[in-house]
Amino acid sequence: MTVLQVADLRFGYAGDTLFEGVTFTLALGEHASLVAPNGAGKSTLLRLLAKEIEPDAGEVVVKKDVTVGYYRQSHEVAAKGDVLSAFLSGFREVVELREELVRAQHDAASGDARALEHLAHVTDRYHVARGDELEHRVAAIAAKLGFSNDDLARPVTSLSGGERGRLHLGVILAQEPDLLMLDEPTNHLDLDTIAWLEGWLKGYRGAVLVVSHDRAFLDAVAPNTMELGTRGLRVYPLPYSAYAEAREEDLARERAILERQQAFVAKTEDFIRKNIAGQKSKQAQSRRKMLDKLERVERPEDVWAVAERIAFRFAPAPRSGEIVLEANGLNARRGGRGLFEGVDLLVRRGERIGIVGPNGAGKSTLLKILAGRGNPDLDGGSVRRGTNLKEGYFDQHLGQVDPKKTAAEEVRSVRGDFTVEAARQYLARFRFWGDDPLRVVAGFSGGERSRLALAKLLLEPKNLLFLDEPTNHLDIPAAEILEEALASFEGTVVLVSHDRRFLETVTTRIVSVRDGKVDVYPGGFSDFVSVQRAREEEARPRKAEPKKPPTAAKAQPTASSEPAAKKGQQHQAQKQASRDREKQQRRVKDLEELIGAGEKQLAELRALLREDPAGNWEKLAKMASEERALARRVDSLVDEWTKLSAVLGA
Repeated sequence: MTVLQVADLRFGYAGDTLFEGVTFTLALGEHASLVAPNGAGKSTLLRLLAKEIEPDAGEVVVKKDVTVGYYRQSHEVAAKGDVLSAFLSGFREVVELREELVRAQHDAASGDARALEHLAHVTDRYHVARGDELEHRVAAIAAKLGFSNDDLARPVTSLSGGERGRLHLGVILAQEPDLLMLDEPTNHLDLDTIAWLEGWLKGYRGAVLVVSHDRAFLDAVAPNTMELGTRGLRVYPLPYSAYAEAREEDLARERAILERQQAFVAKTEDFIRKNIAGQKSKQAQSRRKMLDKLERVERPEDVWAVAERIAFRFAPAPRSGEIVLEANGLNARRGGRGLFEGVDLLVRRGERIGIVGPNGAGKSTLLKILAGRGNPDLDGGSVRRGTNLKEGYFDQHLGQVDPKKTAAEEVRSVRGDFTVEAARQYLARFRFWGDDPLRVVAGFSGGERSRLALAKLLLEPKNLLFLDEPTNHLDIPAAEILEEALASFEGTVVLVSHDRRFLETVTTRIVSVRDGKVDVYPGGFSDFVSVQRAREEEARPRKAEPKKPPTAAKAQPTASSEPAAKKGQQHQAQKQASRDREKQQRRVKDLEELIGAGEKQLAELRALLREDPAGNWEKLAKMASEERALARRVDSLVDEWTKLSAVLGA
C-alpha cells in the first residue's frame, strides 16, 4: 500500500530554487535513504513531507488514515513532566489515564472507601486501554536508548541535549507510525544503540525515509537510495555503498552521451559554416533546421562534486619522540560515580587510537585526561608527555569557535599574519565561498561550524591530535576526505567516534571503555569487532545435544499417546512449511525466467547504445536511462534469487 506520493515538488528561498521536479512514492515496508551534501535541502524536503512548510509548486499526498512520525534534529520535546510521560506523549488517552491513576493512588492513601472505589475503577480503565502493556513496550525502547528505570522518573528539564535527542527518538519509535521519517537519528547514539536501532528498523513494517551521514547505518537499514539534486531525484534500488558505485557508472555514461552529442553538434555547425553560401547551401540550411529542433542533452548533475572540493591537508610538523604519551593509573569520577580506574596506556608515534564505548562510559573524559584537559579535582593518575609535541584538540561541542566572530576573524585569531583576503582564500579550501567567511559564526549550521573548527585546527603544524567526534556534523564527502587525511597523517591521533566506517578507515588500535573497565585491543576497528563477536558467540548458551533414539528395550510411545491437539498443530505446521517451500520453489523458477529475459534485453539495449545515434540524442538518452533501470532491476532479481536459493539449499 502506497502511503506517500510526491509529485513535481519545487522549493526555494528568496527566489533561488533549492530543488525542483522531486517525484517519488513510498509504500508500506519500503525503506529508503535520502542523501545529498549539506545544504542541498534534505531536512527541508522532510519538513515539506511533514507539511510543516508549503512547497512553491507540486504536491505531497499522505494517504488517508496513515500515521506519520517525524524525528527532527532539533529535539523538540515538551519540557514538562517526567521522562516516562514524555515517552508516552504520543498516546494522549493513556497519558491522561495515567495522570488520573496517579491522582487516584494519592487520594486512596487516605483509606477513604470512595477513593478506593475510584482507584479500582481507574485501574480497570487503564488495563482496558492496555496502558501496562504500552508502558512495558516503551520502557524496553527507553532501556535500549540508554534510559534506566530510575531515569524514567526524572523530570525532562534535567536531561542533557544528547539525552533529549534520544528521548525524542524514543517518543517517535514508540508510536510505530505507518510512515517514519528520521533526520540524523544516530547523532547522539553510541555504537551499541546504533546496532539496536538498525535491528529495530530492519524488522519495521512501516515505510521509512532516513537522512544520515552514517554510511554503515544507511547500508544496514535502507535497501533503496534517493539522491537529492537541484533538478530532482536519482532513485536507486540499492543500499548506499552500492549506489555510490552505480552513480559513478551512470555519470560516466551520461557524460559520454553528452560528449558525443557535442561532437556531433560541432561537426554539423562546422559543415553549416563552410557550406551555407556555397553549392551545398540547401544541405546546410536543412542541417541548421535539424539543429534548431534538436533536444540538447543536459550536463548530468553531480551533486557531490562541489562537496568533494574540500581540502583537509595537515601542515608539515616536526617529528615527535617515539613515545608520545605514557599514562599510568588513570581514574575518573563524574556525577558521584566512578567511570574507570587503573588505566595504563602507552601511545607510540604514528598510532591512531580510537576510543569506543557506550554513552556515559567516560570516552570523552579519558580523551580529555590524555590531552591534559581533565578535572584535577575528579581525576587521578599521571600522563607523561613525549618530546617535541605540537598538540591540537577538536571538541565535539565546538567550543573552540566563537559564535560572535566571523569565520575570517576566527582564522585570523590563530594566524594574525593573515589578511582578510588571505583568510577567505584559506577558508575556500573548506567550502566557505563568496561572503561565507564574513558571516557571523552564530548563524552557521553544525556542519559549517565543524568545518571551521577543523580549519582552525589545521592552521598550525601538529603532530599529536585529540579528536572528539570529529565527523558528527560533517556530510559524507567531508568525512571521507578527513578519513583520507588522517590515514596518511604522519603524526599521532587519539580520537572518539561512533562512525564505524571512519573508525575502520583510520584506527590502528582500539581502547574500549565499558562498565568501569578500559581494555586495549591491538589492530583496527574491524579486528575489535571480530573479537567482540567471537566473545559473544562463546558466551551464548550452547544448544543441548539431540537425544539419542530410544533403544529397542524401551517402549516406544504410540501415536495415540500424543495429545490430539499437539498432533494437529504439528500437522498444520508441516503443511504450512510445505506450502511455503513450494511458493519459494515457484518464485525461484519465475526469477530465473525474469533474469534470463532481463539479461537478453540488456544485451540488446547495450548493443543499440554502441551504435551511431544518427542525431537522435533524445532517443539515445532515453535508452541509456532504460538500460540503467533495467540493470538495477536485474541486479535486484539476482539478489532475491541468491537469497531464496540459499534458503532452499539449507
